[in-house]
Amino acid sequence: MRYIAPYILEDIKKKMVFVGGPRQVGKTTLSKAIMAEHFPEGRYFNWDLDEDRQDILRKRWAEDNTLLVFDELHKYPNWKRWIKGIFDTTKGTHSFIVTGSARLDIHRRGGDSLMGRYHYWRLHPFTLDEVPEGISRKKAFERLMKVGGFPEPFLDGDERAARRWRRERFDRVLREDIRDLESIRNIQLLALFLDALRHRVGGLIVLSNLANEIEISPKTAKSWLEVLERMYLVFSIRPFTRSLPRAVLKPPKVYFFDNADTIGDEGARFENLVASALLKRMHFVEDRDGYNCELRYIRDKEGKEVDFALFKEGVLEELIEVKYADEEISRSLIYYANLLKPKKATQIVAHLKRPFDKNGIRVIDPISYFDNFF
Repeated sequence: MRYIAPYILEDIKKKMVFVGGPRQVGKTTLSKAIMAEHFPEGRYFNWDLDEDRQDILRKRWAEDNTLLVFDELHKYPNWKRWIKGIFDTTKGTHSFIVTGSARLDIHRRGGDSLMGRYHYWRLHPFTLDEVPEGISRKKAFERLMKVGGFPEPFLDGDERAARRWRRERFDRVLREDIRDLESIRNIQLLALFLDALRHRVGGLIVLSNLANEIEISPKTAKSWLEVLERMYLVFSIRPFTRSLPRAVLKPPKVYFFDNADTIGDEGARFENLVASALLKRMHFVEDRDGYNCELRYIRDKEGKEVDFALFKEGVLEELIEVKYADEEISRSLIYYANLLKPKKATQIVAHLKRPFDKNGIRVIDPISYFDNFF
């Protein structure tokens, strides 16, 4: 069962649990597994199925259905008011799990009518922190680099099948999910915008330049990036600027929730793998413990850059530099470690024979770094 399952089981004793995340990341599978193992009398409803939709609208289920799972409920326009009423009148009789795509997250941000009635968990793809039973960590790293961490391609391990799966997933998100959610008329241009981001992983994204390339306005480029983030296709990290007078101020760096979505060299794919794994850890800490976490990068106008800076409650926890093969410690990492005094400074090298420490910096391989967190 997935890494957030024990915490969901604890949370649903008192409140509803909402589970969000990318399309096909395993939200439905997780909910059904929880129901099968712990609530055998539970009931699963999918809004997309006609029969289930009618039962939802008519509130048709048994009192001994101790767990009610509502999948894609956010497609019902009045879902927040509906689930609020059900929870308030049947609390103590039923436990509730509500799953959905990014649209569930959008409604969550859009109002507070459900405040105090739910906990929200974000489910991520597999990473080196979370390797399914029966797969070695070395094999897991190879699969993550080749086919990404989404359950179906990761467990299958076939590159050709993974490419077909990815193409179909992009098509469904662009032509179904985004079409239903946003007033975007030119999906073909949006697909070009997405492909341009796939080629620029790890680089600074100057939206005005990207807009000129695709022949859209900078305002449209900014809006489209926000849409892709809401759909859990990509995530942006912003520069850290506090106490750094020569810091780069605006351009974000954009990464994909699935590192195999990147187009480019192995170094870019590996950097994305690290970025997505770090974000997964930070979302987990936020969802479990309620801390405010931030993932940033550092770069000044002279070009000194560190790939990632991890903050918890505004305190710099760690600086991380990512290298595919170079074991020599980054001069920029040394510079910023001395300047900012983080709790930890780390260089993660994809192909490293043995970890070592030098000048207060830990140089480590990804398998050793991403170990035993969950």
